[in-house]
Amino acid sequence: VQLQAYGGGLVQPGSSLRLSCAASGSGFRINSMGWYRQAPGKQRELVATITRGGSVNYVDSVKGRFTISRDNAKNTVYLQMTTLKPEDTAVYCCNAKGIDAAFKTFDSWGQGTLVTVSS
Repeated sequence: VQLQAYGGGLVQPGSSLRLSCAASGSGFRINSMGWYRQAPGKQRELVATITRGGSVNYVDSVKGRFTISRDNAKNTVYLQMTTLKPEDTAVYCCNAKGIDAAFKTFDSWGQGTLVTVSS
């Protein structure tokens, strides 16, 4: 299962940005999808996750500002980010966990997309 992320860029504080991540392949079933980020000099942290049934989880620092959603038919996860702050600057990576065509579990990562929040 391959993941392709889109949507990063340079924005001003207070702006909004939407990230997308689409999974491709065949015969797989995704259970959970999520977004992680890594800021310069810091460890990677979980930003948000969403299960197939729609249950969500957020890191405290983004609650009320970020919204994760997914389209199961398109195997795509989104991250709507609002009221962006300079401390949100990071490389954002998407993740998907599920079962592949051989009925084995997978844990796939997409390439990162850089989000820079700066005036």
